[in-house]
Amino acid sequence: MTADMILISQEAAQLIKTSGLWGHLSLRISEPDALAGVISVSEQQKVMRPAALEPRNHVLRCAGTGSGVWYRVGPELHGAALLVSVRSSGLTLEGFRGHVPSGFKTPGAMAYYALTYAPGVHDPPYNEGQIPELMAWHVSADGAWPISTQVEPQTLGLSQFAPSWPVAELSESTVMLVGGGSIGGAAAHALALYGVGNLLLVDPDRLGWHNLVRHVTSSRHVGRYKVDALADELAQIRSETRTEALRLDVVVDADRIRPLLRRTHVVLCAADGIAPRRVVSHLARRAGIDTVLACVLQDGAFGEILRLRPWADRGCLVCERETLATAGGMDIEPSLDAGYGTGTRHRPMTAVGGDLHLVGQLAAKVAVATVLERRGQADQRLPGEHTVWALRPQPGAAPPFDLSRSGELRWSPAHPPRPGCPTCQAP
Repeated sequence: MTADMILISQEAAQLIKTSGLWGHLSLRISEPDALAGVISVSEQQKVMRPAALEPRNHVLRCAGTGSGVWYRVGPELHGAALLVSVRSSGLTLEGFRGHVPSGFKTPGAMAYYALTYAPGVHDPPYNEGQIPELMAWHVSADGAWPISTQVEPQTLGLSQFAPSWPVAELSESTVMLVGGGSIGGAAAHALALYGVGNLLLVDPDRLGWHNLVRHVTSSRHVGRYKVDALADELAQIRSETRTEALRLDVVVDADRIRPLLRRTHVVLCAADGIAPRRVVSHLARRAGIDTVLACVLQDGAFGEILRLRPWADRGCLVCERETLATAGGMDIEPSLDAGYGTGTRHRPMTAVGGDLHLVGQLAAKVAVATVLERRGQADQRLPGEHTVWALRPQPGAAPPFDLSRSGELRWSPAHPPRPGCPTCQAP
């Protein structure tokens, strides 16, 4: 069995680093994947000590087994390995043996895998290069060839971004995501990637087969509540984000949404109906919480993100829409009261999945920027409160939708509340 890459877990790496001059290895090897992983390590001829291979469903869990040897070496061998790797070449067997001070195993008719550990790479002059501590080799009677090695980092997860990204601030933040459809699903994944620590997922609907062409989830979730499917997926791939799956309708269950807003920093609404968007705008405004509304318009011609701030000089969703309509813009909200498949109340096509995911990801960015700006991160200020993104621009559209090129993005300022608005007026 052959492998082009060897995986070394932190547990295996620590065993090698603390076990003397040389020893044996046990490997899992997947020939179809040309991949191997270290699963146990010994010191010389002593008992093999297991090294966990995670996760439990890793491809190597069911692969075949093999063996190898590890050696402690000087840093010059790893420096030489980098040079021969550039030429896609290797070392002579005698040349490789000359760098192994103890325990060298001469290959017979069968080649073997070797790992070399060179602790001296941290000392001058080797510490000025990018020389790794651990390297893998394919050793045969014809010579020794370096092969790719992946060593599990000591630090995994979002903490790798600190201090270049405000990991701590976002891990303490909570975003309520209303709508677990195509835009909402993409937004959920993006929010987790940004490092948002807590997601409240709100949606009463189940995932249907017809959703799959646009949704981020797969067919194994068909029939399940969308929030449950998203929560399960995020738990598997972004476990640092804590999720609560809430099978709630923001219109019907408004009394249950209000208390949740007390522990929410920003609401991202990806619902495409008029009523849910207006209810979210009203509830968040009354709770004093920033809101980000994301949708597509005109059958996927435009993506739109509208941020509402609960400030005295900023209007709610209805105020923004009425101001736009009064200025001659398109009557947006009726176009949102549409879904898939009926051709009457529901429009047969909103947008392709890729465009919907772009809108969801940009909405997540706006939500995260809103949280961080509130926490004093000045570099997260946005150029406006309302953005329109041309996905399939339509000739003759009224401002601010008069975009001419796909991908064109336009930001606009917010507008003040309209007189008599029941949402914006103090209760």
